[in-house]
Amino acid sequence: MSRIGKAPIKIPAGVELKVNGNVFTVKGPKGELSQTFDPANIELCVENGEIIVKRFNEENATKAKHGLYRALAYNMVVGVTEGYKKTLIVNGVGWKVAQNGKDISLSVGLSHPVEYKAVEGITLTVASPTEIVVSGINKEIVGAEAAKIRAIRKPEPYHGYGIRLSDEVIERKEGKTAGK
Repeated sequence: MSRIGKAPIKIPAGVELKVNGNVFTVKGPKGELSQTFDPANIELCVENGEIIVKRFNEENATKAKHGLYRALAYNMVVGVTEGYKKTLIVNGVGWKVAQNGKDISLSVGLSHPVEYKAVEGITLTVASPTEIVVSGINKEIVGAEAAKIRAIRKPEPYHGYGIRLSDEVIERKEGKTAGK
């Protein structure tokens, strides 16, 4: 049995939940998120101020979806109450980031500055010339946008130059030794 799927999700104050057919909607102080689910195998219900995810059979695919939909529902509740954010660090000689309204401009050792446009639902903030904060209510989109920004200049292992997540550890390699 899925241990994740069995855990109930506490509903904080100010959060509204709706289940309409196969669409689960969570509305909170920061916004509204919706997610479709498989009503043939999974049931989402609200009991005693908690979201409970139930499954109808013991098939492996249903067990996997049980934990998945519980995790998605939990991420939606956290997103509309607290939100998510990822911090990126820009490391390189002369590399910097500048805010252009909602978008950012990255000078990261290329022949031209890279203009990165924020997608809807995401806020890009330049905390310092070498730090970017990606925030929003949808965990999936925040992570995907942080990965796209990181992909502009992935960190390299010799000097550590590149764009990396703040909690990411770059394994450093030793350079060539001189002489024979």
